[in-house]
Amino acid sequence: MAAENSKQFWKRSAKLPGSIQPVYGAQHPPLDPQLTKNFIKERSKVNSVPLKNKKASSFHEFARNTSDAWDIGDDEEEDFSSPPFQTLNSKVALATAAQVLENHSKLRVKPERSQSTTSDVPANYKVIKSSSDAQLSRNSSDTCLRNPLHKQQSLPLRPIIPLVARISDQNASGAPPMTVREKTRLEKFRQLLSSHNTDLDELRKWSWPGVPREVRPVTWRLLSGYLPANTERRKLTLQRKREEYFGFIEQYYDSRNEEHHQDTYRQIHIDIPRTNPLIPLFQQPLVQEIFERILFIWAIRHPASGYVQGINDLVTPFFVVFLSEYVEEDVENFDVTNLSQDMLRSIEADSFWCMSKLLDGIQDNYTFAQPGIQKKVKALEELVSRIRWQVHGHLRRYEVEYLQFAFRWMNNLLMRELPLRCTIRLWDTYQSEPEGFSHFHLYVCAAFLIKWRKEILDEEDFQGLLMLLQNLPTIHWGNEEIGLLLAEAYRLKYMFADAPNHYRR
Repeated sequence: MAAENSKQFWKRSAKLPGSIQPVYGAQHPPLDPQLTKNFIKERSKVNSVPLKNKKASSFHEFARNTSDAWDIGDDEEEDFSSPPFQTLNSKVALATAAQVLENHSKLRVKPERSQSTTSDVPANYKVIKSSSDAQLSRNSSDTCLRNPLHKQQSLPLRPIIPLVARISDQNASGAPPMTVREKTRLEKFRQLLSSHNTDLDELRKWSWPGVPREVRPVTWRLLSGYLPANTERRKLTLQRKREEYFGFIEQYYDSRNEEHHQDTYRQIHIDIPRTNPLIPLFQQPLVQEIFERILFIWAIRHPASGYVQGINDLVTPFFVVFLSEYVEEDVENFDVTNLSQDMLRSIEADSFWCMSKLLDGIQDNYTFAQPGIQKKVKALEELVSRIRWQVHGHLRRYEVEYLQFAFRWMNNLLMRELPLRCTIRLWDTYQSEPEGFSHFHLYVCAAFLIKWRKEILDEEDFQGLLMLLQNLPTIHWGNEEIGLLLAEAYRLKYMFADAPNHYRR
């Protein structure tokens, strides 16, 4: 009997979420009467069982609360064989489509444009009816002009910044790229780096608020401990370490096809195309081969942890910074085949050694069961409960566990939450801080969470909270926002690092 009722349920359900139903509207032509007639005839066979007035089940509740993109009516119990559907007037559909087009045309607010720009617009310029048509038109057009509709849909108050900023001090508020103060700072960096023995404490002090792009590669090598402070030893050290890395390649890389290394190499091979998929630089085959070698050699030399998903992200800031040493244009679109073999080898080896230095301080994040991450997430929960108990209580009320969103923050060092330009600026400070990646990162995560306290408190269900915390709107962030985040993190560290019982409830 239960099986029969279940069978009847699926028969009598005229519309189910995700079911294939005809659509009409702005992006689709009105329904063809002949096709509609055939479609109704086929569906009427399925829906021959009469509907019964029965109390809604949990699935009905789900269906009623789910916005189905294929729905053409509002009545959940509507039958496709009903007269209103059969007598669908094509004039009504045409009128609806015309109304949508008219609304789109009203949205075409024309900004003030120069005469030269206006003269470039072709005379047969048409209103684009849908976003898909706009994409096709934009791809096929040689002039690559944007129509006013798409300009209005973008964020009007924030300039578009490349995913990898060309100049480190370019920020989201549109400030000039190089001020007098920044030129003074750059000169100070050059003095420190050119001295016979670089004062690393002084270099850390100046690097904390950000390192100028022009001197970032050598500064990062020094701060990570890869280069010695003595200028006379640097050239020989670089030569020796680079030769040592490529010695590892010759010794170990061919073993990637051996049975006991196949799983590691396969996982690396799967993860690399997922690394910053929106940045063309990282989709180049040559760059992906470099990343494969770096990650595989690191995994072979660190058997306690091996390769863990997320480590692949940690290579990218180093690779971009050391690439910028040879590239003046925007790095994100640069074709690395234009570089010499020696340049590419230097970038690869330096990226490997600096990433290794970073991971040496947080390796417990990637050993079995990842105890370092578990400990940091627990510490984050404790810290937030004492500094913003409203946020902590709100998350607990809707049963959101910190591990559900903060695990990725610790595993990837916020790289999935921030644009790459912001990560590079953040790492300027991390490398200037004692135990920046292992200790200071906790306070940055706490500051990052309470930064969104208003948005968090506005969400009043588990799904909304998790969607927010996993997709925080930081795409337009720049140095200004990162500077404020780091200042708040430093304040939290100053208050709690040496006073663990502060604000304890």
